[in-house]
Amino acid sequence: MTFLADVGLLALGSRFRAISDQLYSIADEVYRLRGIPIQGRWFPLLRLIDDQGPQSVGSIASHIGQTHSAVSQLADRLVADGWLAVTEDPADRRRRCLSLTEQSRQAIRQARPAWKAIIQVLQQRCAEAGIDVLHTLDRFERVLDGDLGAAIAEQCSRNDKANVQVVGFDPSLREHFYRLNADWLRKYFYLEEIDHRVLSDPEGEILAGGGEVLFAVLDGQVLGTCALKQESPGVFELTKMAVDESLHGLGIGRRLLARAIDVFRERGGKTFFLESSTKLTPALRLYESMGFRHQPSLKPDSHYSRSDVYMIWDSEEAQAVRRESELVPSA
Repeated sequence: MTFLADVGLLALGSRFRAISDQLYSIADEVYRLRGIPIQGRWFPLLRLIDDQGPQSVGSIASHIGQTHSAVSQLADRLVADGWLAVTEDPADRRRRCLSLTEQSRQAIRQARPAWKAIIQVLQQRCAEAGIDVLHTLDRFERVLDGDLGAAIAEQCSRNDKANVQVVGFDPSLREHFYRLNADWLRKYFYLEEIDHRVLSDPEGEILAGGGEVLFAVLDGQVLGTCALKQESPGVFELTKMAVDESLHGLGIGRRLLARAIDVFRERGGKTFFLESSTKLTPALRLYESMGFRHQPSLKPDSHYSRSDVYMIWDSEEAQAVRRESELVPSA
């Protein structure tokens, strides 16, 4: 099991399965040497019925931690081979109960000394190794209880957020610039002529004019994109921002917007604006949280028929000045 050991916690289920198979194999060897005609894998089912009396398939599955289907298949085999008998459940005649046959009871009587010896040898070896297996298993089972699956999914999201990278334009990413924006526009609006022109030729329409195209990438998958289009010297438009809707919740839009602001600063920009729509409430909240302020009127030379929002970014310095001025009482 060197490979499984190397994989670590990720292979716990496989290692437990391999250990289970090994223990069953050891039990089968003991039974064979002692002339006991049962198999190790039957033990949980037979011992439960021997200890607690006739049981339904559902009850057995619940008690021994196996699926209803697995217990039902084993029970059918043991009934066919004469190890179990089917009786009516006194509480519900529609449900069958499984009970031991004389053949099973005789085999269990033969097996009891072997079970005692198995316990003794395992206890001795565990003591020599300095481990309390049953106590550790009890504690580990509590680790598995509750919302472990949800906690793992949440950790996946945190890992994704930490590992998202925002990169600049590369010709190999061009198709994603078109794909992500086209999908977004078709859902909420439609592709206008200017959209098609810019998305089809980001090099000529954006990069050549001093702008930038950004992409959010995770493990080679392009999750989102946006662009800074230079309208005139020092004046940049935030445009063509789109995020794969199946991956919302990773903070991709915020990461893209933060990098876009950094690029604007690096280029020595003076004005950073965007146009949007009141239909896009979550996007507007993001823009507002990142320092974009609504303007009292629409951009007079807007290129978009869908636009009814005009916002301009305030630098942190400008925001601080405005806050201070709001605190100063008027004369």
